[in-house]
This record gives sequence, C-alpha cells and structure tokens, in this order.
Amino acid sequence: MELEKPETPQEISENLIHFIARSPSVFHGIRGIKAALLYSGFTEIREEDPWHIEKGGKYVVTRNGSALMAFTVPEEGARSFHIIASHCDSPTFKIKENPEMKKGPYVTLNVEGYGGMIMSTWLDRPLSVAGRLITKEKGHLAEKLVAVDGTMLVIPSVAIHMDRNVNHKKDWNIQTDLAPLYGMADGKASFMDVVAASAGVRKEDILAHDLYLYSRVPGTLWGEDKEFISSPKLDDLQCAFAAFRGFVAGKKEKAISLYALFDNEEVGSGTAIGAGSTFLSNVLMRLSLSLGYSYDETMAMIAGSFMISADNAHSLHPNHEEYADPVNRPVINKGIVIKYNAQQRYATDALSAAYFKNLCEEIHIPTQTFTNRSDNPGGSTLGNISNTKVAMPTVDIGLPQLAMHSSYETAGTLDTAYLAAAAAKFFD
Repeated sequence: MELEKPETPQEISENLIHFIARSPSVFHGIRGIKAALLYSGFTEIREEDPWHIEKGGKYVVTRNGSALMAFTVPEEGARSFHIIASHCDSPTFKIKENPEMKKGPYVTLNVEGYGGMIMSTWLDRPLSVAGRLITKEKGHLAEKLVAVDGTMLVIPSVAIHMDRNVNHKKDWNIQTDLAPLYGMADGKASFMDVVAASAGVRKEDILAHDLYLYSRVPGTLWGEDKEFISSPKLDDLQCAFAAFRGFVAGKKEKAISLYALFDNEEVGSGTAIGAGSTFLSNVLMRLSLSLGYSYDETMAMIAGSFMISADNAHSLHPNHEEYADPVNRPVINKGIVIKYNAQQRYATDALSAAYFKNLCEEIHIPTQTFTNRSDNPGGSTLGNISNTKVAMPTVDIGLPQLAMHSSYETAGTLDTAYLAAAAAKFFD
C-alpha cells in the first residue's frame, strides 16, 4: 500500500486560497470551519443549553455565528489547556441600513468603514456583498447567509485629469469618496432585491442585515518559485487556517486542546464576540465544571496552561526599510514571527517566547522577532486583550506579510506550512 505523500507548502497555500474564497464574510468563514469539524466527528454544543462534556469527547460551540471555539478532552482527563487563538474578521466596508443613494443618473450604496483599511486599495476593484440576513419565517426569526456571486459593485476613482492631487497625499472621505456604484437610477432591481434573490428569500421578509463588501480578486501564488501568496483577508485568515490545520493534525493526548476564532479584532475586540469578551472564560469554566473539576481546580488548570495568539505580523518592506526596527525586521518565508512590545500591546514575555522558540526548534521550524520602531507605537492584538479575561502565559506570534489591511495582501507560501506544523506540535 502506497503511503500518502505529505502536502507541500504550495499545496497548503492553495488550500488556504480556496478557504479564503469560500469565506467572503466572517459568517461564512465560521460556518466553513464548523462544518469541517462536524464532518471530522466533533459534536456541536450551544451556549444556551446545559453542557455534558465527556472525557475523550470533541466539541465545537459558536457565538453569534461569527466566533467559534473547538476543544478536545483526552481520555485520561487533563490538568491544563493548550489554546491557539486567531481572528476571522478583516477591514472592509459595511452596508448601512437603507443603503441606496440616488445621485443623478446613478445609484450608489451608503457604507461605513469597518477596521483600519488602506482605502485606496478598494477603488477600481470588482466587489460584491456577503454576510447574513435576519428574516421572518412562519412567525419566527431565521438567519440566512448570503454571498452575491458575480461582480456587483465597483468604487470608481476620479480621473487624474479632474483630480490633479490624486497621486499626492490624499485624504479619503468614506461618505463622499468611497460610495460603491450599484447601478443606474432607472434600473429595475433594487440592491435589496438582488440580495434577497441571492439568499432565496422575499425582500419583504428581511428584517435586518449584516452585509459587507468583499473583493472578488482571486488569490494567487506567484514568484519564480511560487514563493508568494497574494489574496484578500490574509490578515488573519492565514493564521486561522494554519492553526486549524495544526489543531486537526495534533494528537491532543495530554492537555485539553482548544482552537479559538474571535470576531471584531479589527475594531478593538471589545464586543461579545471579541477577545475581550466572556466567550473564552465561559467555555473554559463550563467545560471544566462539566468534567467534575472544582472552581479552585479550574483556576489552577488555567494558571498552568499556555496560549498562542496568532495574528499576522509586518514583514520588512522591499521599498521602505525605514519603517522597520533597525534589527528586529522579519522577512517573508523566513519563519514564524514572535512579537514583542514594552507597552504590552503584545502579551509575549521572556518565558512565553522561550517556550515557543523551544517548541519550534524541536521540529526545525525557524522563528523571527518583531518589534516596532521605538518612535512608532504600532497596533495591538488578541493575546493581551484575552489575558484581561483569562490570564495565562501567552505568546503573540504571526506570519510576516506585506500591505497589511489592504484589500489584497501578500505573504509567503512557506510560512503557512511553518505555522501548521508548529500548531500540530503544540497540540501534541
């Protein structure tokens, strides 16, 4: 019998592109991950029901359809948690209520910004809409996911002949500059008509919606040796995907292994589905108590646990080395990035960094270090925020990428495979 060949880094990255294409909104991404877990034998549980967790069991729970946690319990029980957390939201535009705006002969859509995006990268791109609808069905509320297939919108730029400053320092006003063009004022089908038809519901049954723009530019592998991957949403679906692959592949025999996907990281995580919510703490407490551990034993387990916060990192830029720290400057395809920050925007300290470095060294996975320039405060991520709710040793890591928060980002094919392997080792 011929043994199955292991996936190459290119094959893993091709699967990442496929996953991103099937995740035009955070709701679709969570649904896809949950479906994969259920197919592999996980049992779905709900926060609204009592939990009956058993040793040897595998479980998945979601909140709001946009955050997810999956965990496994060893047959012999466990005295600690191993956790990898990522986020599944990305900067984009959200469709407002009453979206249509008639401007002379045209119809544009009323949108607002979600997260800190590079706005110019959304112009002159094929766009469409995805998210969820809340509808009325037989006297009850129902959730319907929708992703309008085909290019539906474009945000047209102004010709250089009319805006001579377009290539100079440009201030973008979302309300006036970035309204997507939907159609002509005398068109037959309204925007919500098209959305309703795509979802297979009646427009009059739609009570509310969470709809977002998504780029229809497909992901691709490129470079002389296909060493680069460019795609929408690499921050943070690259880490989410790689961590998931490692979670599934790991043996998960000693600790309670938990894979977490949060929402709303790009707007600060301070929501019911973000890293600053009760979601993680509730899951840990409920599963521990259901296994028969006391509150005191649970607190001891948490203190002896470890979390990897995986959110993409900045690579050294080929045209602008001046933005990087003089010596801590990660490069694409050179390994997993460990993030440090004296102001505690990252949770990494000497102990958690050493733990992760040692783990990677055991399987010959390279690591790099990232710090911001001392005159640039940078951003924060999941680790330090989640630790305000559930305190445990935590390392903040990521995969190096270019053009973070662009509608089309670039990273390395090797790095996805590096994190998948490190996550599998962690969950061993």
